[in-house]
Amino acid sequence: MHQKKEKHQPSSSQKHIRNSPDRSSQDRKGSQTLGKGTKNKSMNFKEKTSARKSSGFEKPSEVITFTKKKSSPRFEYEDDKIFWCGKCNLPLIGEECGICGSKGEVLQLSQPADVRFCSPYEREVIDRQLHSAFGCNPLGDKLILLNKIPGEDKTDEVLVDGFIFGILRFELSKMDYSFEPSLQGAKILLKHARDRKVKLKKTNRHLNGKSVTVESIEAFDSNIKTGDFVLVTAGSLTGYGVSYIDGADFSDLKNLPEPENRTELKLSTGAETKVLRIRKVDSSEASLRPETPDLAACIEANKKHLQALGKNAINTIRGIISRKEYRKLPVYVSFSGGKDSLVVLDLARSSLKQRELKAFFLNTGIEFPETIEFVRNFCREKEIPLLEANAGSAFREQVGKFGPPAKDFRWCCKVCKLASAGDFETGKEASSQEGTIGGVAYLTIDGKRKHESFSRARIAASETNPFVPAQLNIFPIRDWKAIEVWLYIHWRQLSYNPLYDLGFERVGCWLCPSALAAEYARVKDLHPEMYAKWNAFLMKWAKSRGLSEKFVEHGFWRWKELPPKMLKLAEELGISVLAREKTEDFEIEVVSGISPCRAGGYSIEAAVKGIRENEAAGFINVLGNTVYAEDLGMLLVKTGTGTVKFFSNGNLLASSETKEKAISLFKEAAKQFTRLSRCTGCGICVKACPVGAASLEEKTPHVNEACIRCGKCTESCVVTRYFDKLVPDLNQKLKV
Repeated sequence: MHQKKEKHQPSSSQKHIRNSPDRSSQDRKGSQTLGKGTKNKSMNFKEKTSARKSSGFEKPSEVITFTKKKSSPRFEYEDDKIFWCGKCNLPLIGEECGICGSKGEVLQLSQPADVRFCSPYEREVIDRQLHSAFGCNPLGDKLILLNKIPGEDKTDEVLVDGFIFGILRFELSKMDYSFEPSLQGAKILLKHARDRKVKLKKTNRHLNGKSVTVESIEAFDSNIKTGDFVLVTAGSLTGYGVSYIDGADFSDLKNLPEPENRTELKLSTGAETKVLRIRKVDSSEASLRPETPDLAACIEANKKHLQALGKNAINTIRGIISRKEYRKLPVYVSFSGGKDSLVVLDLARSSLKQRELKAFFLNTGIEFPETIEFVRNFCREKEIPLLEANAGSAFREQVGKFGPPAKDFRWCCKVCKLASAGDFETGKEASSQEGTIGGVAYLTIDGKRKHESFSRARIAASETNPFVPAQLNIFPIRDWKAIEVWLYIHWRQLSYNPLYDLGFERVGCWLCPSALAAEYARVKDLHPEMYAKWNAFLMKWAKSRGLSEKFVEHGFWRWKELPPKMLKLAEELGISVLAREKTEDFEIEVVSGISPCRAGGYSIEAAVKGIRENEAAGFINVLGNTVYAEDLGMLLVKTGTGTVKFFSNGNLLASSETKEKAISLFKEAAKQFTRLSRCTGCGICVKACPVGAASLEEKTPHVNEACIRCGKCTESCVVTRYFDKLVPDLNQKLKV
């Protein structure tokens, strides 16, 4: 994106609004402010292994990056910035403003740096939060950008006038939003706010990060609640903090007898009652700019950069499809109804004026009605041939067997997407053509982008599809940020999916476990009947496993193996996350397809009935080193070729570095589970074991840690000898 190497200094026109930008100390990662002298690096990524310290908001001259610990290296985007025109008060995707011609200053973004425009619904949320908390909203009609950052759920930096005004979070504990101001945001709010204000006694002592006691406070608004972010003044110092008490309790504490010799500000040492913790205060000034440009001005300022982006993307498409080996192949655009696929569809139409182009849409059967209507209407209005594959009732038919899909157990993608894609008309049509090169039978232009997530950071200009071997995917906008996508859409005056204006950052399946809880909550408002039906299933599913309604309400169903943040939340809310074990007839139901894992390799999922994880824990050591986390309801087996996970709800997951190894490992796991469930108690395996690791306890086989995994017990077992007859359709289910 316009790879100039010039350095530049912040203009004096911006210094008045960013003397002391700050950083939140909670759930906050990355840098956030206008940087000096930062090179405009190319759009790619680099690997970091050094740990990052977190400390309040940083000074504007510092360019901060963040990384995970050395044990968990992660790729970072070098293209983690946009620019800001101080004169026109507009965001720029290139250095030069198309209105005034001046160079913008660097606005460093927190990773993954996928900044976007604030939607109408998100503006309503911000307005509601500001009025509810502080009784005012000084932002008015200003252009607002949102930059997603790591957090518990939906978490965005709110960018206004080239600085961070605060952070908008959706909190799973209360299933609602909260707003935390930045230092600059707090200073601006203090000029307008009616509520949540605290006045401290004047002091020369250092306050940042400190807790203060009631003796130090002159005024404390009565509407403040415990945990609220509050606006703080202390003489010439202004900023913000967090309340430890309700405002209604302040007067009672204030009326207690005051200890002697406490005439100046008292910092809490732990013995006294803490009333307030100061996040950040200083004596700097902050104000909003008077200019309030609209979206049309923003498009005009970025028009030249948009033209260059579009030209580069078109050249990418033409460069690949015009290769000799691909010239006669059919070309499709993967059109999901989302913003990214919309842009590549428009780019493809501009690229292929002399070549037939078709759009295809995979209707999973659990798409939003708005998405289906938009896809069909857009293609009809633009006269674009549309091929639609429909999974029909596949999800409803399988959800009873596998339970609700989860972030780490997405069987739904295989059943509703991959199965349909594999049988899609494109594959049938392409496979009938002669002269295909390297197994590629047709080309698909796709809207996948690097900045969407760290897991997509390494996508190339084109890749073959592991699920549909005959397909070559082309990614012409892989380097674009969300703001560039939206500027292009508005510049080209393209109609787009209405869900984006209604509070959705993504518009996939409406009950997708990978969606944000904040977005899932919107389904209840927009489609109450759909929400009620799915929620009824979740409640019934949870009840059958001894899980509470709150387990469903707070979104714990969206994981099979709960991450630390969810385990912590469960503890705070007093919610049990251990499912009650069920006794059922043995059955293995394999999820169709084998998918690449995010961390690399391949995985196979299945639902196992009739075996409890504590029963398997005493036997499955025959596969590999076993760890049984009873409190988490999970059994983990590490083998020489991969890992096997078995959960208390019956979900089985086998993963390995290659597809072949994953299949082999899964088959072996299925064989051992079958052996465990069908054991006749004959004792042949005990006699066959050369090290005495095998035993029988009440006709149930056990294998202890002495097992050398020689396979003799498996070879001697009658059950495993007839495994193919007991599970005759396993290869068919695995599609091998």
